[in-house]
Amino acid sequence: MGKVIANMSMSLDGFIADPADGIDQLFGWMGNGEVEVPTAVEWATFRMSEASAAYMRESMAGVGALVAGRHLFDITHGWGGTHPLGVPVVVVTHEPPADRPETFTFAGSVEAAVKLAREAAGDKNVVVASAKIAQQCLDAGLLDAIHVDLVPVLLGTGVRWFENLTTAPVRLEGPAVIEGHGVTHLAYTVHRS
Repeated sequence: MGKVIANMSMSLDGFIADPADGIDQLFGWMGNGEVEVPTAVEWATFRMSEASAAYMRESMAGVGALVAGRHLFDITHGWGGTHPLGVPVVVVTHEPPADRPETFTFAGSVEAAVKLAREAAGDKNVVVASAKIAQQCLDAGLLDAIHVDLVPVLLGTGVRWFENLTTAPVRLEGPAVIEGHGVTHLAYTVHRS
């Protein structure tokens, strides 16, 4: 069985988006290199450093399903019906949209979403890609790892990743470190006591 991994690009001061949910300052590393990394959709081909490309290829190959929140689903317009990872997506929401894309599943809780995503992923990993959903998964004891793509920028304000944990402090083991161009990839394991 794969792991449940929260993964985000984050500023050095702990933000995963600016106050308007903008991510331009945080995702620049995905287009600042010479090595092309294609995804499941034409509009999201990355160009990154060799180190980041190797990290991204390995990470993408290990993903079997994604869990996201309704807010992320809405601001991305459901990724146009296909997430760049090309894997099943389970969206946590109490109100599924009326015009649901067939490629997405909707669940009423993080527990139900992770269960559905694990079933869809088989032996591969489940990636949690929303701040509030990652917080809820960590609080519920569902996360096995946290991967941070740390970007050398200070946003000063915005959306924090783990702002409202109810189970803090949470101990992490690691990190494994990969230095890319304009980003440091950090992989931590959640310590279970």
